[in-house]
This record gives sequence, structure tokens and C-alpha cells, in this order.
Amino acid sequence: MKRTRLANGLDVTAIGLGSAPLGGLFSAVSDADAEATLAAGWSAGIRFYDTAPLYGFGLAERRLGAFLRQQQRDSFAISTKVGRLLRPDPSSTEDDHYKGAPALRPQFDFSYDGVMRSVEESLDRLGLDRVDVLLVHDPDDHYDAAVNGAFRALMRLRDDGTIKAIGSGMNQSEMLTRFAEAVPVDCFLLAGRYTLLDQGALDALFPVCRQRGIGILLGGIYNSGILANPHTGAKFNYQDADVALVARALALDELCRKHGTELKAAALQFCMAHPAVTVAVMGARNAAEVADNIAMSERTVPPAFWQELRAKNLVDARAPLPRGA
Repeated sequence: MKRTRLANGLDVTAIGLGSAPLGGLFSAVSDADAEATLAAGWSAGIRFYDTAPLYGFGLAERRLGAFLRQQQRDSFAISTKVGRLLRPDPSSTEDDHYKGAPALRPQFDFSYDGVMRSVEESLDRLGLDRVDVLLVHDPDDHYDAAVNGAFRALMRLRDDGTIKAIGSGMNQSEMLTRFAEAVPVDCFLLAGRYTLLDQGALDALFPVCRQRGIGILLGGIYNSGILANPHTGAKFNYQDADVALVARALALDELCRKHGTELKAAALQFCMAHPAVTVAVMGARNAAEVADNIAMSERTVPPAFWQELRAKNLVDARAPLPRGA
């Protein structure tokens, strides 16, 4: 699999495996299916893995760690996130997003000390001696605390060689742009804001990242599912998509069918065509989805499709299209 340079000598595969589905996002996943998913990704050549305490309230980290502990440590790279501490909550009911998760609930904590505790607890769940990338997770309402607390802790860990790269993971591009200008970050995980349905990252984030050499780990490429299977009730940004979004996704799907290709292939290859995108982080909940993600990255999308996509103004005119389009 193609490899790319993320930061500070950290080489990673151009496709990474996201572990939110392995934490039971939207539907529960068995231990056996989780292990089979990770094994399929490894067999396909994937060597970059992304996780977070939020995903299944520690379940994704535990499952990912159990698999990666069987591999040679220097043969893969892993990112996890800080900003949420998991604490017991016996009175909690099942979470709306994560099914089959333990009776823990995340508490925001972007302080210096909170981040240091978060790292220690993630390493304990993973059973690893280190991670390669640490990302400040969803500090949407906590900009000052992130800059003055969380990032200060991450810079110390990077400076002493404990980790190789720092950044933030969010579902918006505006605050990531502010972080790029205020903090010496190495990379960002941007979820759902550069897709066939949303190219908001073109306005400011991608230009500043290109200028400053900040890598982009791109998640949410299918916008929570609507670009994988567009239909009424499909998810967009973790919520039910509205009628207008479903109509746009169906129009894209119809155009793909006209040109004999698949919407998932077009969605993935569109994202990977932008030079700011370093890694496409693809979630999967079973081995078949891993194989499908790899296949979609390699599926032929005819140049005529991209030409008609452009002619019909279905994507931002500034968005680069794959070579040969």
C-alpha cells in the first residue's frame, strides 16, 4: 500500500483504519467481528490506525490494542485523542451513538493535567508503551482551554520524544484553521468537512495547511453513511440527513450509475485527490467493509464522470479532481 509522510519522520499508509465502528457506533460489534476487521486491515497492508477514548467509551481502544500488541511495534502507527476522561456512571442508560459500550461516560477535560491523565489511561487501555500521534478531540466550546492546557501538554510530550506528532480532531474546519495559526501542530483529523457533499475545508483550512506543511487525516469521507448508501433516513454528520442532502446524494449516485461506477469509489477518490490530504481514515465494522474500502480506492472512475460532475457544478470549482479527469 502507498505510504506517505505525516510528520517528524513518521511514515504512514495512505489509507488508515478508523476504529469508531469497533466501539459500537450506531450498532454493536462483537469481539470476534472487531478482531476480524483489524486482521483484514492488516492483511490488506493498512499500518495506520486511529482511535479515541470516546469511541465506545474505551471499547475501541481496548480492541485495537489487543490486536496491535500482537504486531511488531515499529511496523505500525497509531493515533488517539485527548480532551475526554472516562469515568464510571452506573446510572447511565445505553448511549444513542455507541451500542454495547461499558458503563462509563466521557467528561470534557482540556487542562494540562487532564490531558496527561488521558494519555496514561489510553495507554493502559491499549496496552501499548506509546502512541505516535495525539489529537485534541472536539474542543468546539473550549478553544482557550485547548490552547493553554491541552496543546501545552502535547507540545511537552512531542518535545521530549514521547510522541511524534500533535494536532486536533474535529468535525469543523474553522477552529482547526485557528489552531493552525496559533499552535505549532503537525496534523489535523478533519471529519466530514471535505467530501462530495461538503467542501468547506477549501475556504481556509486546506490553504493554511498546505502553506505550513500540516498533514490532513481525513475522516467521515462517506459523511456518516449517506455517501455509501443514500436513502431517506441515511446519516449525515452522525444525524439523520435532511431531505435536501438526501436529494443531492441521490443525484451523485445517479451520475455514478450513468458512468458505470460506484458512489463510494467516487467519494473516496475525490477526497484523496486533494494534495492537502495525507491519509484517508476509513472506518469499518467487519472484514467485508475493510475489503470494500480498499476496493473503492482502486475502482475505476471514468474521466467522463469527473467531467460531468464539474460541468454540472456538483462540487466546488476549486476542488482538484483525480488525475486523468
